[in-house]
Amino acid sequence: MALTAMDLVAAAKQNIREISVADAQGQAAGMRVLDVREPAEYAAGCLPGAVNIPRGVLEFKIDNIPVFKDDKQSPILVYCQSGGRSALAAEALQKLGYQPLSLAGGFGAWKDAGGAIATPA
Repeated sequence: MALTAMDLVAAAKQNIREISVADAQGQAAGMRVLDVREPAEYAAGCLPGAVNIPRGVLEFKIDNIPVFKDDKQSPILVYCQSGGRSALAAEALQKLGYQPLSLAGGFGAWKDAGGAIATPA
């Protein structure tokens, strides 16, 4: 039996740490933030201070971004639109030695909770 995308997400969530929007809002000011959505999604609005690296190229680009490559020990808040891509991204980042926290519910949950939203330059 073949796995579905949601099966992969569910499996990833067993191996990563998720963080609630409320907890993330309390900690986001001191944390690096990674948006793994597509560039058009990011351009329409993002978490303040977020760096955009789309999920499809994450493993290839993360080590080229100074804020990430020089520090694998500090946590990274990772999010997508609903929490699926960020779970897969967090699992990949763990394998690369990073300390990711996947935002439960993603950008949608952040926005619904009244979280601050920025417009990238």
